Amino acid sequence: MAEGKILPYLDIPLQHASPRILKLMKRPGSVDRQLACIKQWREICPELTLRSTFIVGFPGETEEDFQMLLDFLKEARLDRVGCFKYSPVEGADANALPDQVPEEVKEERWNRFMQLQQQISAERLQEKVGREILVIIDEVDEEGAIGRSMADAPEIDGAVYLNGETNVKPGDILRVKVEHADEYDLWGSRV
Repeated sequence: MAEGKILPYLDIPLQHASPRILKLMKRPGSVDRQLACIKQWREICPELTLRSTFIVGFPGETEEDFQMLLDFLKEARLDRVGCFKYSPVEGADANALPDQVPEEVKEERWNRFMQLQQQISAERLQEKVGREILVIIDEVDEEGAIGRSMADAPEIDGAVYLNGETNVKPGDILRVKVEHADEYDLWGSRV
């Protein structure tokens, strides 16, 4: 990956950071080991984009468990994150677990999680302002072009907006200077 032969993007379904909840989910994993891996990967490949998905409100999740998840997010500083509120799935063992989390608590935790991750994502994207990146164009209209960088999976991650760039077509790859960032997206101009 660090030598340019593989896209520097890893999607790792971490799901949670509380050892107790991970055990209830029947998922292996040690938070310390995960954080050590993240650190090592970023040292080897600084341009690496890390994405993961998490579940809040899993049966038995306490405020302490949830706080462990928020603490993990702060330390891991993942680039892209998806978060889902637990909901029963037909045939899943978790349906029978005690201490089901009320819907309003799931919603409140999801909002807190997303608010924290939006802040982290905005900070990570802000680091790209002033840098040049490669962008593949997905669509073009009268206002400009929309594309993706190597850090943006189609339909789930952010986009790169090129206002006024209409003389391109889908599939073109452009070198773009990043001029602005928000929580999810970048804006730039062709170099």
